[in-house]
Amino acid sequence: MPKLILLRRPAPSADCAPKAAELGSHHTSLGVSMAILRFALSATIFAPCLALAQPAPAGPPTPPSREAIANFIDTFATPTHMSGKVARWEEPVCPVMTGQKPNVSAFVTQHVTAVAAAVGAPVNSDKACTPNIEIVFTTAPQALLDNVRQRSADYIGYASSASELEKLATVTHPIQAWYATGIRDARGRYTTDSGRDRGVSTSANTAKVTGFRLTDGQHTIIHHVLIVIDPAKLPVQEIVPLSDYIAVLALAQIGSLDDCRPLPSIANMPAPACDRKTNSITANDLAYLHGLYKMPSDRLQLAIQKNDIADGMAQALGTR
Repeated sequence: MPKLILLRRPAPSADCAPKAAELGSHHTSLGVSMAILRFALSATIFAPCLALAQPAPAGPPTPPSREAIANFIDTFATPTHMSGKVARWEEPVCPVMTGQKPNVSAFVTQHVTAVAAAVGAPVNSDKACTPNIEIVFTTAPQALLDNVRQRSADYIGYASSASELEKLATVTHPIQAWYATGIRDARGRYTTDSGRDRGVSTSANTAKVTGFRLTDGQHTIIHHVLIVIDPAKLPVQEIVPLSDYIAVLALAQIGSLDDCRPLPSIANMPAPACDRKTNSITANDLAYLHGLYKMPSDRLQLAIQKNDIADGMAQALGTR
C-alpha cells in the first residue's frame, strides 16, 4: 500500500496564494438561485497552488490506539437516514466557489481536488464539469439557505416535515455544510434520502440487494454538498487552514461540528474549548478519508463500515 501523503504548502506568490485580507471582499447576491450558483468553472485555470509532497514524516512517537481510532471514527462517521450507513463520493467531485476573487476561489477548489485525489476519492478532470460541491461565501448565509430551502430542498438533506426542513436549513456556524445523499442499488437505480430526486420512487426496502453476508449491493453515496461560509464570522482568516477544513467537509459527512475529536484534527476548528485543534489537516484526517474511500462502498452495516475505516486508519497511522 502506498504511504499516505500530506499536502505541501508552497511559498506564497503574488499571483497564487491569496492574502488573508482578501477573504470577504465579495459576497453572494441574496436573490441568486441554486440554478445560477451551479455555473461552469471559468476557462481560465490558475497554476496549481498546492502540490503533493514527499511522503509525510513519521507520525507521533506513539501511534493512536485502536480504541482512540474507533472513538475518532464515531465522532466523524454520520449515517444517512435511508440506509443507516456512511455516505461517500462515487461520482467524480467537481468543486466550485463563489463570493470570492478568482485567485482565492482557484486556490480553494484546487486544494479540495488535491486532497480528494490524495485520499482516493474520484475527481472530475473535465474543466467544464458540472459542479457538485458548491462553496459559497456570503455575508447573509441564512437568506441564502432560505432560498435553497424554497427552491432546491433536496440539497438541504432529509427532512420528514416542513418544520424539520426549516430547522435543518438553519445556519448555526460560520462554516456549515449540507449534504444530499442517497442510495444506488445493485441495479444501478439511484434514490436520494428525500426520495424526490431524478424521478425515482424506489425505497430502501424495495431496492435490489445482493444478499451477501458483508455487502448488500447498496452504495450509500454523496450526490451534492453545499458549504456556506460567512466571512465576517470566520474563526480563522488564513486561507490554508480554511481550505483544509473545507476539503474535509466536502469529502466526508462528519458528525456534530461542536464535538472535540479525541485525536488532533482540522475538524476541531469550530469546537469550543477543544485542546486538540490544529491549523492544518492532520494525518488523522487524511487517514480517516483514506479508510472511507478504500472500504467497499456497499458494506452491509454501519458497524462493518466503521471497522473497515478503522483498519485503513490503523494501517496508515502505524497502529498495531
